[in-house]
Amino acid sequence: MGSVVLRRVALGSLVLACGVAMEPTADTGPGSASLVALPPMRVARFAHTATPLPDGRVLVAGGSGSDASATAEIFDPGTRRFLPTQGLLRARGGHTATSLPDGRVLIAGGYDGTWLASTEIYDPASGTFTRGPDLTEPRSDHLAIPLRDRRVLFVGGTSTGYSFLASAEVFDPATMRFTRTGAMSFARESHVGALLPNGRVLIAGGHAGRRESIRLYDGAELYDPEQGAFRTTGSMTRPRHKHAAAILPDGRVLITGGSDERDDRGQYRDAEIYDPQSERFSSAGELRRARYKHQGTMTPLVDGRILVAGGAGDPELFDPVTARFTLVSSSNALAANFSTATRLENGHVLIVGGYGNGTAARNAAWLFIP
Repeated sequence: MGSVVLRRVALGSLVLACGVAMEPTADTGPGSASLVALPPMRVARFAHTATPLPDGRVLVAGGSGSDASATAEIFDPGTRRFLPTQGLLRARGGHTATSLPDGRVLIAGGYDGTWLASTEIYDPASGTFTRGPDLTEPRSDHLAIPLRDRRVLFVGGTSTGYSFLASAEVFDPATMRFTRTGAMSFARESHVGALLPNGRVLIAGGHAGRRESIRLYDGAELYDPEQGAFRTTGSMTRPRHKHAAAILPDGRVLITGGSDERDDRGQYRDAEIYDPQSERFSSAGELRRARYKHQGTMTPLVDGRILVAGGAGDPELFDPVTARFTLVSSSNALAANFSTATRLENGHVLIVGGYGNGTAARNAAWLFIP
């Protein structure tokens, strides 16, 4: 069966979705963009990683759902198909995947019924995983943020016994070692991070504790790689966790959605922007859809707009020039939670997996064409 094209056309025209004509919603902006349904992944998965490789392919690894956690596959943009590759050495979800300077991919931490300190390294030349150095402590649902000096900052998350981590560590690809660095002021999970133009790293929001003991944060911190330490910066406009962040072309940070303590019953539609010059957060208006659990699906496009692809069935675009969100109509096609969005060399964006929006883990894949 051929690909299904869901194309957004100028307001006032009809939107064609799966061959059915629909009137566009009033929040669908002008211009054109399309979602193309791809042949599915080999395995349904969420809380996985999707990492671009030097040759333009994408490594999809791990996750949860339908025995996905020890599997890996390769998306080939030339054929628009998923191909097999060697499985992970250890099942894991909630891990991170980071491109290294030599083109290999570092898979770190995660959870397989226990919290993992182990790492493994994928070599795209051989299509194999090999054992890497251990983290300084087990961690899952953490952040891994490449620094300007090619090191990688690992920060926060959870660890053994569902303890919440304020600790951080740095991986040096020159020595292939992890070393501890300064800790955050607060333990955080479901937080966001972004590398700023000045080389510092913004960490914002998140939570610690579970269920009736959960504590959400509006506070943010800055990590200085030269000092190896965190310090506080301005607070967000409200506490939020399970939100997402992306760098804008001018170096500010767009933060979208998330939720309060009620999770899916308390999802947010608002957005805010962090200005590294003033170190202050300010409102950035409202999303067209409430969304949460969409970290890793906010993707800067070549033209400076930001694609927000997760957390709801329809993606949307943020235009930093007009400071407006516009909906990309897709007939509510996407999985909502814990999917991934990866920009390809040609500027298109690969969206894969996830769960929610009425479904369990999905093997569905889509190509967003700006």
